[in-house]
Amino acid sequence: MSQPGFTTLDATTMDTATAYRLLVGAVVPRPVAWITTRSKDGVVNAAPFSSYNYVAHSPPMVAVNIGTKDGQLKDTARNIVETGEFVVNVATLDTMDLMHGCSADYPSETSEIEALGIELIPGERIAVPRVAASPIQMECRLERAITLGRGLNTLYIGEVLVFHLSSTVFDGRYVDSVKLRPISRLGGPLYAELGELHNRPQLQKPPK
Repeated sequence: MSQPGFTTLDATTMDTATAYRLLVGAVVPRPVAWITTRSKDGVVNAAPFSSYNYVAHSPPMVAVNIGTKDGQLKDTARNIVETGEFVVNVATLDTMDLMHGCSADYPSETSEIEALGIELIPGERIAVPRVAASPIQMECRLERAITLGRGLNTLYIGEVLVFHLSSTVFDGRYVDSVKLRPISRLGGPLYAELGELHNRPQLQKPPK
């Protein structure tokens, strides 16, 4: 039964475009994984994804959902499957425009890194380079890939092998979220930065 003042939509019969539009408008804000990968031929790819979060802490793991395009794997997904490696570079206010530029539809043989002049740092544990401008970079090894729903989406779970943390945001124990100035994704063309912060005491102890 519909609640007064609400629109009730049946998601079980909804088309893909409508479901996507509602999800990206409702599930906000979403952190952005600015992912670098390397193809088997050595082409370095960079692309942002906002269906992303951490999913485990022992060992540390992150997960990103990457949909297909015209029935084919996107460059990032294909590279992850073929090499088992990727880097999550945290996107910030300072890197927002450069990160956003990586979302353009480049041909597979074209590197966003070269097209946009992005400076890289070699990976330490994997063959995939990191984005130098990002203050936090996580080198990851693919732990598993899980196909979801009707097969249009796959969740790629990676174990974080190495954290690279800039001294501008990390004091040796904690990451300073304010100094980090992370960017989040909203619906449509919108991004957001941190707004007003609300301090509440932790009611549960952090994991050991």
